[in-house]
Amino acid sequence: MKITFLVPTAYGMRGDARSTLNLASELAVRHEVEVVSVRRTRETAFFPVDRRVTMRWLVDARPGARHLLPRGQVRIEVALWRMLRGLRADVLVTGRPGLSLQSARHAPRHVVRIAREWGRPSVPAPVRRFYPRLDAVVTSGESSRQEWARLLDDDLSVHAIPDPLPAGPWPRSRMDNRIVSAGGRLVPGKSYDRLIRAFAVVADKRPDWRLRLYGSGPEERRLRALVRDLDLHNHVYFMGTTPDLPGEFAKASIVAAPARHEGLGMAVLEALGCGVPIVGFAGSRGSSEILRAGHDSVLVPEGDVESYAGALLALVDDERRRMALAAGALETASAYAAPAVAARWQELMYGLRSRD
Repeated sequence: MKITFLVPTAYGMRGDARSTLNLASELAVRHEVEVVSVRRTRETAFFPVDRRVTMRWLVDARPGARHLLPRGQVRIEVALWRMLRGLRADVLVTGRPGLSLQSARHAPRHVVRIAREWGRPSVPAPVRRFYPRLDAVVTSGESSRQEWARLLDDDLSVHAIPDPLPAGPWPRSRMDNRIVSAGGRLVPGKSYDRLIRAFAVVADKRPDWRLRLYGSGPEERRLRALVRDLDLHNHVYFMGTTPDLPGEFAKASIVAAPARHEGLGMAVLEALGCGVPIVGFAGSRGSSEILRAGHDSVLVPEGDVESYAGALLALVDDERRRMALAAGALETASAYAAPAVAARWQELMYGLRSRD
Protein backbone atom coordinates (compact mmCIF):
# COMPACT_ATOMS: atom_id res chain seq x y z
CA MET A 1 0.00 0.00 0.00
CA LYS A 2 1.34 3.45 -0.90
CA ILE A 3 0.56 6.13 1.66
CA THR A 4 1.05 9.87 1.08
CA PHE A 5 1.07 12.42 3.88
CA LEU A 6 0.45 16.02 2.77
CA VAL A 7 1.40 18.69 5.31
CA PRO A 8 1.97 22.47 5.19
CA THR A 9 5.62 21.95 6.03
CA ALA A 10 7.56 18.96 7.28
CA TYR A 11 10.66 21.08 7.83
CA GLY A 12 9.76 23.15 10.89
CA MET A 13 9.73 22.64 14.65
CA ARG A 14 6.03 21.88 14.99
CA GLY A 15 4.27 19.14 16.89
CA ASP A 16 2.15 18.16 13.88
CA ALA A 17 5.29 17.75 11.75
CA ARG A 18 6.89 15.63 14.47
CA SER A 19 3.78 13.47 14.78
CA THR A 20 3.50 12.98 11.01
CA LEU A 21 7.14 11.94 10.68
CA ASN A 22 6.81 9.53 13.62
CA LEU A 23 3.78 7.87 12.05
CA ALA A 24 5.27 7.83 8.55
CA SER A 25 8.43 6.17 9.85
CA GLU A 26 6.51 3.38 11.55
CA LEU A 27 4.18 2.75 8.60
CA ALA A 28 7.22 2.63 6.29
CA VAL A 29 8.19 -0.67 7.93
CA ARG A 30 5.42 -2.37 5.89
CA HIS A 31 4.30 0.17 3.28
CA GLU A 32 5.59 2.63 0.72
CA VAL A 33 5.34 6.00 2.43
CA GLU A 34 6.03 9.54 1.27
CA VAL A 35 5.67 12.89 3.02
CA VAL A 36 4.83 15.82 0.75
CA SER A 37 5.57 19.22 2.25
CA VAL A 38 3.72 22.10 0.60
CA ARG A 39 6.57 24.44 1.52
CA ARG A 40 10.23 23.66 2.00
CA THR A 41 11.60 26.21 4.44
CA ARG A 42 14.97 24.64 5.33
CA GLU A 43 17.70 22.64 3.69
CA THR A 44 16.88 19.63 5.86
CA ALA A 45 13.93 18.75 8.08
CA PHE A 46 14.19 19.96 11.68
CA PHE A 47 13.31 16.49 12.99
CA PRO A 48 14.97 13.23 11.87
CA VAL A 49 13.39 11.49 8.87
CA ASP A 50 13.50 7.72 8.51
CA ARG A 51 15.52 6.70 5.43
CA ARG A 52 12.59 4.56 4.25
CA VAL A 53 10.32 7.62 4.01
CA THR A 54 10.41 9.59 0.76
CA MET A 55 10.40 13.35 1.23
CA ARG A 56 9.40 15.87 -1.45
CA TRP A 57 8.07 19.41 -1.55
CA LEU A 58 5.88 21.54 -3.81
CA VAL A 59 7.24 25.05 -3.30
CA ASP A 60 10.82 25.87 -2.34
CA ALA A 61 10.46 28.64 0.24
CA ARG A 62 14.09 28.71 1.31
CA PRO A 63 15.69 32.17 1.23
CA GLY A 64 17.03 32.97 -2.24
CA ALA A 65 15.13 30.20 -4.05
CA ARG A 66 14.05 31.02 -7.61
CA HIS A 67 10.62 30.16 -9.03
CA LEU A 68 9.06 29.85 -12.44
CA LEU A 69 5.50 30.07 -11.19
CA PRO A 70 3.81 33.28 -9.95
CA ARG A 71 4.63 34.50 -6.47
CA GLY A 72 2.78 33.93 -3.21
CA GLN A 73 -0.45 32.01 -2.71
CA VAL A 74 -1.09 31.53 -6.44
CA ARG A 75 2.17 29.61 -6.74
CA ILE A 76 1.19 27.33 -3.85
CA GLU A 77 -2.32 26.69 -5.16
CA VAL A 78 -1.06 25.82 -8.65
CA ALA A 79 1.59 23.45 -7.27
CA LEU A 80 -0.92 21.84 -4.91
CA TRP A 81 -3.50 21.35 -7.68
CA ARG A 82 -0.93 19.72 -9.94
CA MET A 83 0.23 17.39 -7.20
CA LEU A 84 -3.28 16.27 -6.25
CA ARG A 85 -4.47 15.76 -9.82
CA GLY A 86 -1.46 13.57 -10.59
CA LEU A 87 -1.35 11.69 -7.28
CA ARG A 88 -0.51 8.00 -7.48
CA ALA A 89 -1.25 6.60 -4.05
CA ASP A 90 -3.67 4.29 -2.26
CA VAL A 91 -4.16 6.57 0.76
CA LEU A 92 -3.78 10.34 1.16
CA VAL A 93 -3.62 11.83 4.67
CA THR A 94 -3.85 15.63 4.82
CA GLY A 95 -2.63 17.53 7.84
CA ARG A 96 -4.57 20.80 7.81
CA PRO A 97 -8.20 21.78 6.97
CA GLY A 98 -7.12 23.87 3.98
CA LEU A 99 -5.27 20.89 2.52
CA SER A 100 -8.14 18.55 3.30
CA LEU A 101 -10.54 20.81 1.40
CA GLN A 102 -8.22 20.69 -1.61
CA SER A 103 -7.98 16.92 -1.27
CA ALA A 104 -11.77 16.63 -1.28
CA ARG A 105 -12.02 18.76 -4.42
CA HIS A 106 -9.08 17.56 -6.51
CA ALA A 107 -7.60 14.22 -5.38
CA PRO A 108 -8.56 11.17 -7.51
CA ARG A 109 -11.65 9.39 -6.24
CA HIS A 110 -9.96 6.00 -6.12
CA VAL A 111 -7.57 7.34 -3.44
CA VAL A 112 -8.70 6.90 0.18
CA ARG A 113 -8.67 10.45 1.55
CA ILE A 114 -8.31 11.06 5.28
CA ALA A 115 -8.26 14.44 7.01
CA ARG A 116 -5.93 14.52 10.04
CA GLU A 117 -7.13 17.21 12.43
CA TRP A 118 -5.34 18.53 15.51
CA GLY A 119 -7.72 21.34 16.42
CA ARG A 120 -11.29 22.55 16.38
CA PRO A 121 -13.21 23.05 13.10
CA SER A 122 -12.36 26.63 12.05
CA VAL A 123 -14.05 26.90 8.63
CA PRO A 124 -17.44 25.23 9.18
CA ALA A 125 -19.19 26.19 5.91
CA PRO A 126 -16.55 24.80 3.49
CA VAL A 127 -16.05 21.79 5.78
CA ARG A 128 -19.74 20.90 5.69
CA ARG A 129 -19.77 21.30 1.93
CA PHE A 130 -16.62 19.41 0.89
CA TYR A 131 -15.58 17.07 3.72
CA PRO A 132 -18.35 14.51 2.93
CA ARG A 133 -16.35 13.75 -0.22
CA LEU A 134 -13.54 12.45 1.98
CA ASP A 135 -13.44 8.97 3.49
CA ALA A 136 -12.73 9.79 7.14
CA VAL A 137 -11.52 12.36 9.66
CA VAL A 138 -8.99 11.42 12.34
CA THR A 139 -8.46 13.54 15.45
CA SER A 140 -5.89 13.15 18.21
CA GLY A 141 -8.39 13.12 21.07
CA GLU A 142 -11.96 12.26 21.97
CA SER A 143 -13.14 15.84 22.62
CA SER A 144 -11.98 16.88 19.14
CA ARG A 145 -13.60 13.78 17.65
CA GLN A 146 -16.94 14.77 19.17
CA GLU A 147 -16.67 18.34 17.86
CA TRP A 148 -15.92 17.17 14.31
CA ALA A 149 -18.67 14.54 14.46
CA ARG A 150 -21.23 17.17 15.49
CA LEU A 151 -20.13 19.49 12.69
CA LEU A 152 -20.28 16.77 10.03
CA ASP A 153 -23.57 15.38 11.40
CA ASP A 154 -22.82 11.72 10.54
CA ASP A 155 -21.96 12.59 6.91
CA LEU A 156 -18.45 11.21 7.49
CA SER A 157 -16.85 8.79 9.95
CA VAL A 158 -14.68 10.47 12.58
CA HIS A 159 -12.06 8.54 14.56
CA ALA A 160 -9.79 9.41 17.48
CA ILE A 161 -6.24 8.09 17.13
CA PRO A 162 -3.50 9.68 19.26
CA ASP A 163 -0.15 10.94 18.06
CA PRO A 164 2.62 8.34 18.19
CA LEU A 165 5.84 8.59 20.08
CA PRO A 166 8.91 8.17 17.89
CA ALA A 167 10.60 4.80 17.87
CA GLY A 168 12.78 3.96 20.87
CA PRO A 169 14.98 3.46 22.69
CA TRP A 170 13.97 6.40 24.80
CA PRO A 171 16.20 8.39 27.15
CA ARG A 172 15.17 7.93 30.75
CA SER A 173 15.23 10.62 33.38
CA ARG A 174 17.15 9.75 36.54
CA MET A 175 14.96 12.26 38.39
CA ASP A 176 17.93 13.71 40.25
CA ASN A 177 18.34 17.08 38.51
CA ARG A 178 16.71 20.14 40.04
CA ILE A 179 15.22 21.17 36.71
CA VAL A 180 11.69 21.93 35.51
CA SER A 181 11.37 21.91 31.71
CA ALA A 182 8.78 22.95 29.15
CA GLY A 183 8.92 22.73 25.38
CA GLY A 184 7.06 24.01 22.34
CA ARG A 185 6.47 27.12 20.30
CA LEU A 186 6.60 30.37 22.27
CA VAL A 187 3.10 31.51 21.31
CA PRO A 188 0.19 32.87 23.40
CA GLY A 189 -1.69 29.56 23.42
CA LYS A 190 1.12 27.85 25.29
CA SER A 191 0.65 30.23 28.24
CA TYR A 192 4.29 30.27 29.29
CA ASP A 193 3.67 33.56 31.08
CA ARG A 194 1.57 31.63 33.61
CA LEU A 195 4.38 29.13 34.07
CA ILE A 196 6.98 31.85 34.65
CA ARG A 197 4.80 33.58 37.23
CA ALA A 198 4.20 30.27 39.01
CA PHE A 199 7.89 29.40 38.95
CA ALA A 200 8.68 32.70 40.64
CA VAL A 201 7.13 31.17 43.75
CA VAL A 202 9.29 28.07 43.41
CA ALA A 203 12.46 30.11 42.86
CA ASP A 204 11.73 32.17 45.95
CA LYS A 205 11.34 29.08 48.16
CA ARG A 206 13.80 26.75 46.42
CA PRO A 207 16.42 28.91 44.66
CA ASP A 208 18.49 25.87 43.62
CA TRP A 209 15.82 24.80 41.09
CA ARG A 210 15.84 26.02 37.48
CA LEU A 211 13.22 26.38 34.74
CA ARG A 212 14.30 25.59 31.16
CA LEU A 213 12.13 26.70 28.24
CA TYR A 214 12.75 25.03 24.87
CA GLY A 215 11.44 26.58 21.68
CA SER A 216 11.12 29.88 19.86
CA GLY A 217 8.35 32.14 18.66
CA PRO A 218 6.75 35.57 18.75
CA GLU A 219 6.22 35.53 22.52
CA GLU A 220 9.92 35.22 23.34
CA ARG A 221 10.58 38.94 23.74
CA ARG A 222 7.59 39.42 26.03
CA LEU A 223 8.51 36.37 28.10
CA ARG A 224 12.09 37.55 28.48
CA ALA A 225 10.77 40.89 29.68
CA LEU A 226 8.60 39.11 32.24
CA VAL A 227 11.60 37.14 33.50
CA ARG A 228 13.50 40.41 33.85
CA ASP A 229 10.62 42.12 35.66
CA LEU A 230 10.33 39.23 38.13
CA ASP A 231 14.12 39.14 38.63
CA LEU A 232 14.30 35.50 37.51
CA HIS A 233 17.28 35.80 35.17
CA ASN A 234 19.26 33.33 37.35
CA HIS A 235 16.37 30.86 37.48
CA VAL A 236 14.64 30.82 34.06
CA TYR A 237 16.62 29.93 30.93
CA PHE A 238 15.59 30.20 27.29
CA MET A 239 17.27 27.18 25.71
CA GLY A 240 16.28 27.76 22.07
CA THR A 241 15.08 25.07 19.68
CA THR A 242 16.25 21.46 19.63
CA PRO A 243 15.39 18.45 17.44
CA ASP A 244 15.99 16.23 20.48
CA LEU A 245 13.44 17.46 22.99
CA PRO A 246 13.17 14.00 24.61
CA GLY A 247 16.91 14.10 25.32
CA GLU A 248 16.45 17.44 27.05
CA PHE A 249 13.37 16.31 28.98
CA ALA A 250 15.40 13.35 30.26
CA LYS A 251 17.56 15.89 32.10
CA ALA A 252 14.54 17.22 34.00
CA SER A 253 12.65 15.98 37.04
CA ILE A 254 9.37 17.76 36.20
CA VAL A 255 7.85 18.88 32.88
CA ALA A 256 5.36 21.75 32.94
CA ALA A 257 2.38 21.89 30.55
CA PRO A 258 0.69 25.27 31.15
CA ALA A 259 -1.34 25.54 27.91
CA ARG A 260 -4.97 26.60 28.14
CA HIS A 261 -6.96 25.17 25.24
CA GLU A 262 -4.46 23.43 23.02
CA GLY A 263 -4.99 19.81 22.08
CA LEU A 264 -2.66 17.09 23.24
CA GLY A 265 0.86 18.16 22.28
CA MET A 266 3.81 15.99 21.35
CA ALA A 267 5.85 17.58 24.15
CA VAL A 268 3.60 16.03 26.79
CA LEU A 269 3.86 12.60 25.20
CA GLU A 270 7.62 12.89 24.88
CA ALA A 271 7.94 13.84 28.55
CA LEU A 272 5.89 10.80 29.56
CA GLY A 273 8.07 8.62 27.35
CA CYS A 274 11.13 9.85 29.27
CA GLY A 275 9.47 8.97 32.56
CA VAL A 276 9.00 12.55 33.74
CA PRO A 277 5.85 13.60 35.63
CA ILE A 278 3.71 16.43 34.26
CA VAL A 279 2.24 19.43 36.06
CA GLY A 280 -0.66 20.84 34.07
CA PHE A 281 -4.14 22.31 34.17
CA ALA A 282 -7.14 20.00 34.45
CA GLY A 283 -9.24 22.01 32.00
CA SER A 284 -6.72 21.91 29.15
CA ARG A 285 -7.92 20.16 26.00
CA GLY A 286 -6.01 17.04 25.16
CA SER A 287 -3.78 16.75 28.21
CA SER A 288 -6.66 15.95 30.54
CA GLU A 289 -7.76 13.19 28.15
CA ILE A 290 -4.65 11.09 28.67
CA LEU A 291 -3.06 12.28 31.89
CA ARG A 292 -4.22 10.61 35.08
CA ALA A 293 -3.83 12.94 38.02
CA GLY A 294 -2.02 11.18 40.83
CA HIS A 295 -0.71 8.48 38.52
CA ASP A 296 1.51 10.29 36.02
CA SER A 297 0.80 13.95 36.69
CA VAL A 298 -0.50 16.68 38.95
CA LEU A 299 -3.41 18.68 37.50
CA VAL A 300 -4.82 21.85 39.04
CA PRO A 301 -7.97 23.83 38.15
CA GLU A 302 -7.68 25.79 34.90
CA GLY A 303 -6.53 29.36 35.39
CA ASP A 304 -5.45 28.96 39.02
CA VAL A 305 -1.82 30.09 38.80
CA GLU A 306 -1.47 30.09 42.59
CA SER A 307 -2.47 26.42 42.76
CA TYR A 308 -0.14 25.68 39.86
CA ALA A 309 2.76 27.23 41.76
CA GLY A 310 1.77 25.22 44.83
CA ALA A 311 1.68 21.99 42.82
CA LEU A 312 5.15 22.65 41.41
CA LEU A 313 6.55 23.45 44.83
CA ALA A 314 4.95 20.39 46.44
CA LEU A 315 6.45 18.11 43.77
CA VAL A 316 9.84 19.80 44.08
CA ASP A 317 9.80 18.98 47.80
CA ASP A 318 8.60 15.36 47.48
CA GLU A 319 11.15 13.14 45.73
CA ARG A 320 9.27 9.95 46.56
CA ARG A 321 6.13 11.27 44.90
CA ARG A 322 8.11 12.36 41.84
CA MET A 323 9.50 8.85 41.47
CA ALA A 324 6.04 7.29 41.77
CA LEU A 325 4.60 9.63 39.15
CA ALA A 326 7.59 8.91 36.91
CA ALA A 327 6.73 5.20 36.92
CA GLY A 328 3.14 6.07 36.06
CA ALA A 329 4.33 8.29 33.22
CA LEU A 330 6.18 5.38 31.61
CA GLU A 331 3.10 3.19 31.91
CA THR A 332 0.89 5.84 30.28
CA ALA A 333 3.41 6.40 27.47
CA SER A 334 3.37 2.72 26.48
CA ALA A 335 -0.07 3.15 24.90
CA TYR A 336 1.37 5.74 22.51
CA ALA A 337 4.26 3.68 21.20
CA ALA A 338 4.61 4.02 17.44
CA PRO A 339 3.80 0.36 16.59
CA ALA A 340 0.52 0.45 18.55
CA VAL A 341 -0.63 3.74 17.02
CA ALA A 342 0.44 2.75 13.49
CA ALA A 343 -1.52 -0.49 13.82
CA ARG A 344 -4.71 1.52 14.45
CA TRP A 345 -4.02 3.68 11.39
CA GLN A 346 -3.32 0.62 9.29
CA GLU A 347 -6.57 -1.02 10.38
CA LEU A 348 -8.51 2.14 9.47
CA MET A 349 -6.82 2.45 6.08
CA TYR A 350 -7.46 -1.16 5.12
CA GLY A 351 -11.05 -0.88 6.30
CA LEU A 352 -11.68 2.21 4.19
CA ARG A 353 -10.05 0.64 1.13
CA SER A 354 -12.18 -2.49 1.44
CA ARG A 355 -15.38 -0.42 1.17
CA ASP A 356 -14.56 0.54 -2.44
